[in-house]
Amino acid sequence: MTIQWYPGHMAKAKREVNEQLKKVDVVFEIVDARIPYSSRNPMIDDVIKQKPRVVILNKKDMTNLKELEKWETYFKKEGFYPVAVDAKHGKNLKNVEAEAIKVTQEKFNREKAKDLKPRAIRAMIVGIPNVGKSTLINKLAKRSIAQTGNKPGVTKQQQWIKVGKSLQLLDTPGILWPKFEDEEVGKKLSLTGAIKDSIVHLDEVAIYGLNFMITHDLEGLKRHYNVVVDEKAEIIEWFDAIGRRRGLLQKGNEVDYESVIELIINDMRNAKIGTYCFDILKEMKRDM
Repeated sequence: MTIQWYPGHMAKAKREVNEQLKKVDVVFEIVDARIPYSSRNPMIDDVIKQKPRVVILNKKDMTNLKELEKWETYFKKEGFYPVAVDAKHGKNLKNVEAEAIKVTQEKFNREKAKDLKPRAIRAMIVGIPNVGKSTLINKLAKRSIAQTGNKPGVTKQQQWIKVGKSLQLLDTPGILWPKFEDEEVGKKLSLTGAIKDSIVHLDEVAIYGLNFMITHDLEGLKRHYNVVVDEKAEIIEWFDAIGRRRGLLQKGNEVDYESVIELIINDMRNAKIGTYCFDILKEMKRDM
């Protein structure tokens, strides 16, 4: 499942990010805490280069906290400044500004030594669609200024936004890379809502999600759907059991598989079953 996805506005956004980079002091790279690695755009490293970077792991409330700690340690070792937040509920946001101050302290000390006038930190915020950039900006700015939405690709153009007196943010449209050659990455992005449902095979995404649950939280899966299915059962047996338990049936008492697939994806996407990190660090290290 190689997914081709590179709309014209994303190509334009990449060029604009490159052009604006020299105007900022630090880059805020926002990722989905449920997929801290898979939600990173590998092209961004080439664009940002050596610019100081704060990695904001958003949706902390929807992920496995033990696994999240491992990723924070990983990003520190990579030379970044990680901060885990729950932008939707406004939790831990003060640490974003604190990290920005920390990472730019040396630069501002040099400016002070040159008797330059004090100014706000200028930060560019980047990330793939639907990781919560606009929600984060609105919470930091304490007003609704950036467009938000549950569908990817809401932000279409760059804009500067004041956050108090100490910080200015440059919002950018979400930028996806040209194609996902790694099928697993594509499925994770779909499962968390980063890419549009119309460009993926949702049955494959639901199967991926079920297999993850069977491997990592079998009892939680059974409990949520109130079903009894053998651990070694075929996936179709899970579809059947969930469909019949939830009454997702067609004429003739046949299971409505499309509705079951939609239910599973929605439940996992919105953390209704539990809070999970789909990027397991120890499982991914061999490919990183």
